[in-house]
Amino acid sequence: MTKQKVNKVVLAYSGGLDTSVIVPWLRENYGADVICFCADIGQGASELEGLKEKAMASGASNVYVEDLRHEFAKEFLFPMLQAGAVYERRYLLGTSVARPLIAKWQVAVAEAEGAEAVAHGCTGKGNDQVRFELTYKALNPTLKVIAPWREWEIRSREDALAYAEKHSVPVTHSRKSIYSRDRNLWHLSHEGGILEDPATEPEASMFQWTVAPQDAPDEPVVVRVDFKKGVPVAVDEVPLPPARIIELLNELGAAHGIGRIDLVENRLVGMKSRGVYETPGGTILYHAHRELESLCLDRDTLHYKEQVALRYAELVYFGKWYHTLREALQAFITQTQATVSGWVKLKLYKGSVIVVGRDSRESLYREDFATFGKDDVYDQGDAAGFINLFGLQMKVKAMMEASDGGRTRYAAPDYSIFKRD
Repeated sequence: MTKQKVNKVVLAYSGGLDTSVIVPWLRENYGADVICFCADIGQGASELEGLKEKAMASGASNVYVEDLRHEFAKEFLFPMLQAGAVYERRYLLGTSVARPLIAKWQVAVAEAEGAEAVAHGCTGKGNDQVRFELTYKALNPTLKVIAPWREWEIRSREDALAYAEKHSVPVTHSRKSIYSRDRNLWHLSHEGGILEDPATEPEASMFQWTVAPQDAPDEPVVVRVDFKKGVPVAVDEVPLPPARIIELLNELGAAHGIGRIDLVENRLVGMKSRGVYETPGGTILYHAHRELESLCLDRDTLHYKEQVALRYAELVYFGKWYHTLREALQAFITQTQATVSGWVKLKLYKGSVIVVGRDSRESLYREDFATFGKDDVYDQGDAAGFINLFGLQMKVKAMMEASDGGRTRYAAPDYSIFKRD
């Protein structure tokens, strides 16, 4: 089937196997002028080195590489941290939250270059295709979307390697590499290979960032994180820009085996998948932020915010960063963070994050309020009336059951089992 010609397309380019072969494939199948866009979101110098040259050698007409680390931290990671968003109790959303930022800039490049299409290298089975394409729709629905993995005959990484060889595309991926990885400022993920069997323990050699907890230093380290309105602003009392805070905590956390999780998760597209994640700095920040909120938020707000966090995490995982609901929830979250300022000290030791202190001028914790002997603050005699009213529904139900001639639905324990023969 002949494809409709596209004059110019902007490809989200990583330099990996898939996006490398997409460049000549787009030229061959769409007759397109291919512009590559790569976002530096903290994946490391090794992944960015020689990227422009590699893209040009693959057939790209132009290459953009933008350093987005601070925007990633300030505009995406920290708002998500304020929300306390965690997907399925454990996943800190490192890949999920990065895709809307990349796609946002990809759309901007397409508009600047006058391109009529955007393309990505996501497979048709995963979550990332949704995250990219929902962002395209939200920011510029007129752009044509090309998703080669849903169109081409390539069905495996071996096929992709063969295509690359045929078209003289320089790739670093080898047949011996069994894992699919994604790294950025926030995390490093691992999928595929032996991880496809959830009963199989990950190989020690698979981990590329964090030290195994049992091999971490025998002496703990204590780190202090300062927050202003729910946003991290300093580490060990040294003010730092957003990305640098995460980088520093990554270094500390990784050295002490912090942030490893092994998770079977429910993908948006309906299947389960297993991933292993390393999120050292993010794990530290989530612990610190949660502890500070315990001081600064009242019970009702804190409990309701926990419900909001679940929905917020779903929206991020599902690729709906630019959805009206996510933005509305963010406004609520921002309001809750008005008093979340102070510091938290944490002890890092062999994979554990242990809170050892927290303080805030906005703290709602008052020793004189909590002390039982201070009747001028809290009159214990008031508790009887409160309990009577608080439990009135339960009392009335029990009285109704008794008045009907029966016993309450909860029978008394059988104490005969304690009698000796």
